[in-house]
Amino acid sequence: MGQETRQDLGQDLESWQDPDLRPDPGGDLAPGPERWQGSEPLQDPEGGAAPTSWGERGEREGDAASAGEGEPPTALVAAAAGEIGEAAALAQAAWDYVAAARAQNTWRAYQADWRHFENWCQLRSLCPLPATPETLVLYLVALARTHKTSTLQRRLTAIAQAHKAKELEPPTKAAAVVSVWSGIKRVHGTAQQGKAPTLIDDIRAMAAAADASTLLGRRDRALLLVGFAGGFRRSELVGLNVEDVASRGAGMVLTLRRSKTDQEGAGRPVGIPLGSREETCPVRALAAWTEAAAITAGPLFRPVTRHGKVLPERLSDKAVALVVKRLAKAAGRDPALFAGHSLRAGLATAAAAGGASERKIMEQTGHRSEKMVRRYIRDADIFQGNAAAAAGL
Repeated sequence: MGQETRQDLGQDLESWQDPDLRPDPGGDLAPGPERWQGSEPLQDPEGGAAPTSWGERGEREGDAASAGEGEPPTALVAAAAGEIGEAAALAQAAWDYVAAARAQNTWRAYQADWRHFENWCQLRSLCPLPATPETLVLYLVALARTHKTSTLQRRLTAIAQAHKAKELEPPTKAAAVVSVWSGIKRVHGTAQQGKAPTLIDDIRAMAAAADASTLLGRRDRALLLVGFAGGFRRSELVGLNVEDVASRGAGMVLTLRRSKTDQEGAGRPVGIPLGSREETCPVRALAAWTEAAAITAGPLFRPVTRHGKVLPERLSDKAVALVVKRLAKAAGRDPALFAGHSLRAGLATAAAAGGASERKIMEQTGHRSEKMVRRYIRDADIFQGNAAAAAGL
């Protein structure tokens, strides 16, 4: 391959790495290449115009082919095209790895939050990128009374990520922004209002409400009991495959291939013991579902149509919340109080009330932070050894 071709290829690679050529965060914060569109044609190494034909290039290089005569040097063309194509493929793969550094749900959340900030700025003739600290202060103050503190925190993260994607200094670090943000948290608080945990009485009532004579009822009961016993996140629960289930004498072991706290896919085994009651045993419930649905490979939990047909694709994580709400309503509970996270929170709370240690709870749920687990333990122990009870009222 000619020296001029290699030189120009290197220039193309350098220009593609320029942050200004990367996708506009306003359109998509997830990284991706420009697909080599609009690249300049190869230039003559002596600074002249690019040859208009392969014959003209042959004349300049002293090739035997003269203008209008002979065939283009196909070997050189193929080598150049092959090397450029390989470089483009490698560049694409590099950006794919960058995108994989964060979960898709995280990218989607960043995109939605960035669009909100960008639209807010455009309506007020303010520049969103780069944004000044004054613009960000106005944005925070405008939303402080109508949005949750947790929402504003997520927006700040998205704005910072958008600036980092363009290799710009995030305005979130400015002293004025930090001071205003601290004041907002102090005035409006940072407490999060979560959904109610599904405790043992709730689980028993909800499992009984599932119609075990139908495929939908069997799936819902298995989803409920496995989700509770494993303390799984919604994405973890629906991400399970038949191949991830291993039977053991005392129960079964489910292998989580990937999770929110394990984006690199190291994997984590979760033991699901046999239940003391047949009607609430997660192992028996899962076996009843997979046998009735004739599922032998692939996604463990799948959609069921209203006609009772099991579809081949994986159940969505949003469906977990719908199942929990439907069973809660059928069991006489207020469905507004429960969601998909209720299963995970319920297991941690019930286990703490039953005397499980903090370490054992974290092993089952995969929590990395003791802070949240201790909150579950505190909720479970709120009436045990209560000082008011000892006062003798």
